[in-house]
Amino acid sequence: MRALALASIILFAFPSAQAQPQGRAAATANQAPASLGEFQSWTAASHAENGQKVCYAFARARSAEGVPGRAPASVMVLVTHRPGSRDQVAIRAAYGFARNTETKLTVGTTELPFFTAGETAFARDGRAVVAALRGGREAVNRGAGPNGRGQATDTFPLAGFTAAYEAISRECPAAGRR
Repeated sequence: MRALALASIILFAFPSAQAQPQGRAAATANQAPASLGEFQSWTAASHAENGQKVCYAFARARSAEGVPGRAPASVMVLVTHRPGSRDQVAIRAAYGFARNTETKLTVGTTELPFFTAGETAFARDGRAVVAALRGGREAVNRGAGPNGRGQATDTFPLAGFTAAYEAISRECPAAGRR
């Protein structure tokens, strides 16, 4: 079950994993995710994508309000480390955002802007988001609902974030750190 859940995260977080090359090269280009551990509300994992190790930590929403029929389990916040790019933060909202909309993630009194594309919101400043997540108890994402109507509010628990973040940072250290 855990492997299936991690595989679904891979398809969300890494769209290129959906279009895998054929034949033997497929087995080495994109591997199944490997768990790095569960840390209270957060899960950390890694996988190989085109021969490069990618590490990520994610949590599912505790609550998802404002969009009928949307289950909190389908709403996720994800922090990713890729070679040459760290602290990519995304939120999968489980509904399509209207074009040119933004959301705001609030941690304590800190508001952090995200831009949207499809069903995903991306942090404008991933480092600032990670710093806020490390010091917070919960994160609340607010943005326009589907087709720009109403407001959606998603609440994410932050218990275990720091441990999960440290796990992905150890597994995928910054360039020059080993």
